[in-house]
Amino acid sequence: MSDYRHHLFFCLNQREDGAACCADHDAEAMFLRAKKLAKKLGLHGHQGSCRVNRAGCLDRCGEGPVCVVYPDAVWYTYVDAADIDEIVESHLRDGKVVERLKI
Repeated sequence: MSDYRHHLFFCLNQREDGAACCADHDAEAMFLRAKKLAKKLGLHGHQGSCRVNRAGCLDRCGEGPVCVVYPDAVWYTYVDAADIDEIVESHLRDGKVVERLKI
């Protein structure tokens, strides 16, 4: 059994060839926002049983900036900070998939 109920992985890949990549969409800032909110809500770490992590290329950069929640295998895209807040609050805290952001 895993130490965490959920892992939220953010693709932070920067492609050198000019191809679409998550880093072009401020993915690092969105990762930091998700981690900060998860901590504020008491979700992050062993106590809260969730973990927000950086990831390299998740090979879906063409679908916008992406993040994925495991073990649920739910892939999300996002546009802004409000989307990130909704993913953390709805999926990680409340256990409800954010259907409008799924890819």
